[in-house]
Amino acid sequence: MFSKDLTELIQKDYHNIAGIVIRDNQETIFENYFHGYTQNDTLHIASVTKSITSILMGIAIDQGLIQNVEQTVLDFFPEYEVKKREKTIHKVTIKHLLTMTTPYKYKYEPYTKVYSSENWTKTVLDLLGGKTLSGDFKYSTIGLQVLSGIIEKATGKSLNDFAAENLFQPLDMKKPNNLGINNREEYTAFLKDKYVNGWIIDPQGTNTAGWGLTLTTKDLAKIGQLYLNMGKWGNQQIISKEWIEESTKVHSKWGERSYGYLWWIVDDKKNKCFTAIGDGGNILYVDAGNKIVVAITSRFMPRAKDRIELIRKHIVPQIEMRDDGKS
Repeated sequence: MFSKDLTELIQKDYHNIAGIVIRDNQETIFENYFHGYTQNDTLHIASVTKSITSILMGIAIDQGLIQNVEQTVLDFFPEYEVKKREKTIHKVTIKHLLTMTTPYKYKYEPYTKVYSSENWTKTVLDLLGGKTLSGDFKYSTIGLQVLSGIIEKATGKSLNDFAAENLFQPLDMKKPNNLGINNREEYTAFLKDKYVNGWIIDPQGTNTAGWGLTLTTKDLAKIGQLYLNMGKWGNQQIISKEWIEESTKVHSKWGERSYGYLWWIVDDKKNKCFTAIGDGGNILYVDAGNKIVVAITSRFMPRAKDRIELIRKHIVPQIEMRDDGKS
């Protein structure tokens, strides 16, 4: 009954959902695809990419390639020439980037300026800093490009290559191809075409850190399960338990919303819940208390209907009833 009702609800009220996978206590209990998509199709997961970047940062720190989150950004770019009178950038750390508390010298994100440049990391470095390091929350997508540059510098590998070796391959996920975008038409096509595959790179070959990654719905569910397992996959510890605990606790606030290290913290007081959220209705939701993972991929649609409401109102209660019936 759960499967039938949920399928009908999605078809009626959540028109742009392409795929959904629900796992309960290590077991896939629901999996369905819509609009001709299959389990093998990748979709642009938008800002869910940010949480994947957080995982990769944690792995790099686990491996000792990066000391800790308190390292300053400029530690990794000794060749970068700081603008005269710019003082604040010297204090910006990895933690500021991970918690969205980095100061920027712009009011609105200059996407065109960054993505039309030859070196996106350098262009973003030029935008870091300003008058003060206030610690205020300022959500940014372009700013995270610096994290890709840091991981690249520290590991000697692109974000995609480092991910393939340390995350994708161990979880039996297919490595995406690098994909360059040369003009606005190609950018629009990447966002809106039905079938897209790859991981966006800048002209230097540096992958995006805040958007631009495509994964399957099952891939997302695996990553959620990895975090539910406290970093363990089979007999292998992919990422440390310590990083998972640290990255999924509250470090900054945006109004009533809480933020970890590129994860949204949506604790409901009873259970620890955290989520990766991408534009258009892409979401990876982990309910640690109930041992539930919900992965949803979606075709791009502005102002998509709230997926957290769908999960909390129509999915989690049904699973709790199901599990109570088993006990």
